Amino acid sequence: MKYVDEFRDGELAQHLIARIAAEVQADRAYRFMEFCGGHTHALSRYGLLDRLPPQVQMIHGPGCPVCVLPIGRVDLAIRLALEREVILCSYGDCLRVPASHQMSLLKAKAQGANVQMVYSPLDALTIAQQHPHREVVFLAIGFETTTPPTASMILQAKALGLENFSVLCNHVLTLPAMQAILTQMGDVPLHGLVGPAHVSTVIGSAPYQQLATDFAMPIVIAGFEPLDLLQAILMLVRQVNTGRADVENEFTRAVTAHGNAKAQRLVAEVFVIRPSFEWRGLGTLPASGLCLRGEWTDFDAEQRFPELVYTAVPDQKGCECAAVLRGTTRPSECKLFGTVCTPDNPIGACMVSSEGACAAHYTYRRFAQ
Repeated sequence: MKYVDEFRDGELAQHLIARIAAEVQADRAYRFMEFCGGHTHALSRYGLLDRLPPQVQMIHGPGCPVCVLPIGRVDLAIRLALEREVILCSYGDCLRVPASHQMSLLKAKAQGANVQMVYSPLDALTIAQQHPHREVVFLAIGFETTTPPTASMILQAKALGLENFSVLCNHVLTLPAMQAILTQMGDVPLHGLVGPAHVSTVIGSAPYQQLATDFAMPIVIAGFEPLDLLQAILMLVRQVNTGRADVENEFTRAVTAHGNAKAQRLVAEVFVIRPSFEWRGLGTLPASGLCLRGEWTDFDAEQRFPELVYTAVPDQKGCECAAVLRGTTRPSECKLFGTVCTPDNPIGACMVSSEGACAAHYTYRRFAQ
């Protein structure tokens, strides 16, 4: 299969592993953060972490959109479903994210709320058309990857004249989060970043250059297959060894310098940057989230339901999800990991999402020595 099987070639993987081992300097540390949750799972799933030299340490970052969604934002969705009796449409990962008072959207559904899982924003539009006398709210989350589909959905809702449809917007931006991680680097000294793949197909590789320059930080954008990640790690090792801090693109088959211009125009038409947005683990970051532009506020659930007032809520006691997202704690270092907190009984969002670091560690590495 083109672009899949050839990037899982075991012989080439062994060659890349040997090259990394040969080029790593014995007296040097190489601490690389993979920002994307998809990379976190690929590293664990394919056993790459066990094949890297001990000098190379991979640090998990805040690249899981469900994980970085703070409890207070989930509370808003639950309130809409229970108190305003809207039809709340959500991606599946969000349904089980723990919220305040041991609630979740799935538990709200069990209490009678109309919470529906959708696979696409267009599914939410269909539900709104099928229930013209009910308010339908789509819980929109994600980085730059999932923002264009939400923008397209809003344009279509306008064209269809849907007056019962709105969006609870939680779209966030990658670069401010990366900047926050690098600004706080005293807590987590890093020597390089594995740049996200899907996000970069939208924004391109050029926007990372300022970060690389300001923080003298090597950045390599990588795909999700084993050979992608091994090649990206080798490229980072070479940058560190030669004292370079460049933005390099390993994922050239999908990522260009300037990204997807059509998707960028679509997002710019519908969304504007929020003054600030709270992230789980990183706190409130300026200019790090999106909300609907003034001409589209009829579709903004926070405007349609003005009684919705966001309140910051601390994470569950004992849960280290926030520290895992900052890279200061590994999943197995959390006292709740694998005992109280499991995929069947998640205490923190990092154990819920298919891109969460704790879920990856539990699935693939909980028995690793």
